[in-house]
Amino acid sequence: MVLHKIALLFCLVFALQAEQVEVTGDDFFADEKALVSDLKGNVVIKKGGYDTLTSDNVKIYFDANKQPIKYVATGNAKFKVLLNEKHYDGSGKELIYEPAKSQYTLKGDAYLHEVQTDKKVYGDQITVNQLKGTYQVESKDKKPVKFIFQIEDKK
Repeated sequence: MVLHKIALLFCLVFALQAEQVEVTGDDFFADEKALVSDLKGNVVIKKGGYDTLTSDNVKIYFDANKQPIKYVATGNAKFKVLLNEKHYDGSGKELIYEPAKSQYTLKGDAYLHEVQTDKKVYGDQITVNQLKGTYQVESKDKKPVKFIFQIEDKK
């Protein structure tokens, strides 16, 4: 009986974590043997109620069970994501999303903006991990990372 309750609890938790993903684009190509799909033109990927990725081109890589393991967006790659109950948007020359890690990586002229507080960070690469609730900004060639935020003067 205890094992049955544990199995039922596990199923309920897994069902709560599953989110619907909707993918649209102008052109679509799938290679069943290579486990890859290519979308081109006005690509929009929506996950859950808020997370959205838009781009000119997206390549989706799948595992043997036909589950997506990585999305690679290029050309006007942008996203909106919820992190620690805060809304963020960002962009980069390349955007990689890894569902198993709940992690987005923005590469090349990377930009991340916290909408509510208007905080902005810029760098060569920004990694956003939704599970850990963190983001990390990296810079190449000794260029500085830029962080912009507003403060209130209390006089």
